[in-house]
Amino acid sequence: MARIGGGMHILTSGYPYRADMRSCGLGQSIVIAMAVGVPGWGIATNGPVTATVLILLVQIIFLAAAAWRVLLILVSLRLDPDPEPATELPRYTVLAALLDEAEMLPQLVGRLDAIDYPRNRLEGFLLLEAHDNSTLDAAAKCRLPAWLKVFVVPPGGPTTKPAALNAGLAIASGDLLTVYDAEDDPDPQQLREAAARFAADPAGRLATLQAPLRIRPPAGFERSFLGRQFAVEYAALFEVTLPAMARLGFPFPLGGTSNHFSVQALRAVGGWDAHNVTEDADLGFRLWRSGYRLGTLRRPTYETPPCDMIDWLPQRTRWLKGFMQTWGVHTRSPAGLGWRGCLSLTMTLGLSLLAAVAHAPSLAWLIATVAISTAAGLSPEAPRFALAVLVVGMAAAWLNGKIGARRAGVPYTAADMIVAPAYWSLLTLAFGHAVWRLVAEPFAWDKTRHRRDPAIEIAAIAEDEAGREAA
Repeated sequence: MARIGGGMHILTSGYPYRADMRSCGLGQSIVIAMAVGVPGWGIATNGPVTATVLILLVQIIFLAAAAWRVLLILVSLRLDPDPEPATELPRYTVLAALLDEAEMLPQLVGRLDAIDYPRNRLEGFLLLEAHDNSTLDAAAKCRLPAWLKVFVVPPGGPTTKPAALNAGLAIASGDLLTVYDAEDDPDPQQLREAAARFAADPAGRLATLQAPLRIRPPAGFERSFLGRQFAVEYAALFEVTLPAMARLGFPFPLGGTSNHFSVQALRAVGGWDAHNVTEDADLGFRLWRSGYRLGTLRRPTYETPPCDMIDWLPQRTRWLKGFMQTWGVHTRSPAGLGWRGCLSLTMTLGLSLLAAVAHAPSLAWLIATVAISTAAGLSPEAPRFALAVLVVGMAAAWLNGKIGARRAGVPYTAADMIVAPAYWSLLTLAFGHAVWRLVAEPFAWDKTRHRRDPAIEIAAIAEDEAGREAA
């Protein structure tokens, strides 16, 4: 590790874990061949019967998904008791990997400095890329607290968030470690809650805790279709699904930020996969494979949503591309996951991918049925079971979103529920884009653009005005 000017360092070590994402195992090849060959043979020999069977199979899958959502809602109604505060606080490392975030860096530094944790037990690193001159300049001009330092990740290898995090893990001296993103505003007490929950694990098998990510509505949020739907989607995931899965003792895909880790466990599994664009989803299942347990926190981290298509689509494309990567890696040897891990992988990543494929065609089928019938002067007719599946699936999704939104304190009105299928259908667009990106640029990172929180800017303006009036 070589020192350079301005209190910065260049890291020359990291963690080597990397999964083979470019090839299929024998079992995967057989399954893919059967999935393509059997329906193709059936359509060629008896098309109507094969189509009926395939449609019925898809309907059964979606009914199972609806039942799964209801189960998670019921399980999430009962919360685990708050742990006793840790008698001795462990040393904590905070990592934030930043790229092209010159605008966000001062805001993030202020929010990290608000963390309520003893400064002599805290260290933090802003992990910056050597070629990112604008963010490096912003860091040099920013007044950092004594516990927070800037480290420069050396060139070479993929320029991805997990690669930078591995560089940070290499020099972390904490017993526990957490990851934050450029736009994050964590609850000041979050580290203390995590330390207490780790301390309350006598077996030492708890490897990671996921804090809930909550959307803080920005200016114009009430008029943003994408922003409002994204907020509800986050609420359903972090307020209902993940806490329930943790209570059931299932693994789950981690969120990309506000994960709290046992450093010992994180190093034992080789850190993050630097080539997986949803390294968080992959890491949750890898920790489970190694015999570790996952949990959740209550104290949230606040974020602002992507309210424009230019921000939303690259983010969702990256998520779906990474889900495909993670699915491919972990289905190569599913026995290592056990039945709980296989079920969790299927009901989270697998179902997300299947739903992304099916949403737009399902909505198009419904609209076409109504439009054709109306044009012909007939009442719309559709198979009753198909309509029942559609209604039950949408009702379960609405209920999941409504409960999560209430817990997160974000709006979810009747109008939001009515237009939700249009938002779900956009996932099909993102899925198609993700497939193309997976083939053309499998390891390219579609970065989400971040913007300063307007609330921070408004507060700064008000403070300046108050200062001028006082003068």
